[in-house]
Amino acid sequence: MTSAYENCMLCPRKCGVNRKEKVGYCGEKDEIRISRAALHFWEEPCISGERGSGTIFFCGCALKCSFCQNYDISRSRGGGAISVERLTEIFYELKNKGAHNINLVTPSHFAPSIVKAIDDAHARGFDLPFVWNVGGYESAETVRSLSGRADIFLTDFKYMSAETAQRYSNAPDYPKAAKEALCEMVNIAGKPVFDGDGMMKRGVIVRVLVLPSHADEAIEICKYLYNIYGDGIYVSIMNQYTPLPSEKHPELRRRLTTYEYQKVLAAAEESGIINGFAQEGGTQKESFIPPFDLSGVYSPET
Repeated sequence: MTSAYENCMLCPRKCGVNRKEKVGYCGEKDEIRISRAALHFWEEPCISGERGSGTIFFCGCALKCSFCQNYDISRSRGGGAISVERLTEIFYELKNKGAHNINLVTPSHFAPSIVKAIDDAHARGFDLPFVWNVGGYESAETVRSLSGRADIFLTDFKYMSAETAQRYSNAPDYPKAAKEALCEMVNIAGKPVFDGDGMMKRGVIVRVLVLPSHADEAIEICKYLYNIYGDGIYVSIMNQYTPLPSEKHPELRRRLTTYEYQKVLAAAEESGIINGFAQEGGTQKESFIPPFDLSGVYSPET
C-alpha cells in the first residue's frame, strides 16, 4: 500500500514525488488528512436522500481549479491527520447517524490508504455503498484499483477543450484523462441500480458545471456523454457556479445567467439525455459550501 506514495503516480500529473518525505502536486504527503466527516444534504437526490450522504472531505487536490469552491482544503489548508483505522471507524460513525452511503470527496491522492480502509470495513460486514466523488482528472490505473470498492462514481467532466483546461486548471490533458477515467468508472460500476426508495446503489453520475461564458463547451460535453454512454450513466447539469473574490479570470467573476443555463438544458434534452438532474434557482450561494471545521474527524461529537 505505502509503496505507491514513494514515487507517486496516482493522478495524471504523475509528479513522481516521494510523498513519504514531502508533498506532491496535490499538496499532501502520505498521511490521510480530512477536514470534515458529516451528513451532507446537497448532493443529487439519489445520493443525499432524506437522511443525508455520509460525506468525508479529504484535503489536497491534484487539479486545483482557479474557481474551486472548496479552495481552502483543496490547497491543503486546515484539516486533520487520521490513520487508516480511524477512517474505517468514521465509516461506521456515519452509518450510525443514518447515512445512505459513504461519500468520499476528492480522495484519489489517498487512494491506496482508502482502499485499505474500505477493504477492512468490508471484511467486517460493512454494507453501505461507497461513492467516489472526484473532479474527473483521474488516472485510469487508480480508478481500476477501485473495482470491488467503489460502488458509485460521482465525477465531474469540467472541460472538453484543452485550452480551457489549461487556463483554469493548468491541465491541458484534462479532456483525455477524464474520458479514459470515465470509461473505467462505467466498466466498474455498470448500469445504474436503485433501491425501492430511489437511492442509487451502483452506477455513474457525471456532473457538468456550467461556467460563465462557457455554455457551448458544456453543451459539447453533454453531447459527448450521451453519444458514448447513452442511458448508461446519469448526467447532472449544474448552475451553482459561485465566483470567489480570489478569482483571477475576468470572465469567471460573474454568476451564470439563466439564459446560459437554460441553453445547456435545452441542448442536453435535444441530444437525448433523459437520465439526468438539473438545479433550480438559489443554488449559487456560498452557504452551500460546508464549514470545514473538523466536524467528525476525531470523534462523533466534534
